[in-house]
Amino acid sequence: MAGGRDEGCGGKRVISVTALICVLAVAGVVVTMPGTASAAPKPPRTLEDVHKEVEGLYRQAEAATDAYNAADEAQRRQEKSITEIAKSAAEAQERMNRLKNQAGSLARAQYRDGTLPPQARLLLSGSPESFFDGVALTHKGQAATRGLITEVAAVQRTLDGYAKAAGERWKTLDGERRKKEGAKKQVEAKLAAAKELESKLEEKEKERLRQLEEERARQSQQKWLASDAVKGAALKGSGAATAEGRRAVDFAAAQIGKNYVWGAEGPDTYDCSGLTLKAWAAAGRVIPRTSQDQWRQLPKIGLKDMRPGDLIIYFADASHVGVYVGDGAIVHAPRPGRQVTMAGAGSMPVLGVVRPG
Repeated sequence: MAGGRDEGCGGKRVISVTALICVLAVAGVVVTMPGTASAAPKPPRTLEDVHKEVEGLYRQAEAATDAYNAADEAQRRQEKSITEIAKSAAEAQERMNRLKNQAGSLARAQYRDGTLPPQARLLLSGSPESFFDGVALTHKGQAATRGLITEVAAVQRTLDGYAKAAGERWKTLDGERRKKEGAKKQVEAKLAAAKELESKLEEKEKERLRQLEEERARQSQQKWLASDAVKGAALKGSGAATAEGRRAVDFAAAQIGKNYVWGAEGPDTYDCSGLTLKAWAAAGRVIPRTSQDQWRQLPKIGLKDMRPGDLIIYFADASHVGVYVGDGAIVHAPRPGRQVTMAGAGSMPVLGVVRPG
């Protein structure tokens, strides 16, 4: 075997790379040659994997919906502010026009009365008293003129302020519109991805996926009811509600069966915070538009103290909300493809409880 020739896997002397591979193969060792791939086949995706991915996409879409709703509300405020500024500016402009007319009248009067020097007017006047009365009136006219000029200057400053404020509001409005459009694209992208993933499932898999969701919700509810945060609490029924809370619950319950549509505030479709917004509007209370602002701005209540009408906020980013109806249940608008429904209050990760009134 001179010159380093191979004699195959059964040869006496094996000194080449090829022969070495043969030996390792016989020993059951997997060898990967440089530049070749040996990745194990990817395991098939289970329904559990699909469930996690779909739910994750819907959660991301709901968070983006909250951002959209916040930008939409901010846009409305800016538009209202610009309208109010325009109205105030128009009123100030009318006042300026009146002042300019007054200034013109005064100027014309002074021009007419100032053609003769004081000595001549004294000689021509019927009496010294009437002359001095005229002088006094002239001084009053001059004072009025000075006052008019000061007022004109003040109104002009006001108009300039309105113009500046309007310019700033327009910039802010443009920014909110951009945020809203960006959030809209993100919502639509996440929903499209979730729908595409679901569309690849067979009907029996879709039904199994729904059952899996329901089973997860039941397990979460049972775990929540047994938790220290809730255990021992009197999960109050409808009798514990205030009059306002009862109206909010009644409104929410009356919407059961209506479709979830992101960004919707009724009357035919709702997203989660659109439902809570309108429920408390029916109770006579104005609350923030988004679930995140509802969490930030409304008074927080302990789980053991909650009563019907309170709002339960879900997930760490406060991206979902439902109306507590008593007996451990909520009414909420779950997500696209679902309808407003009643569910266990602990069927999702609870962040906390807030009380609109």
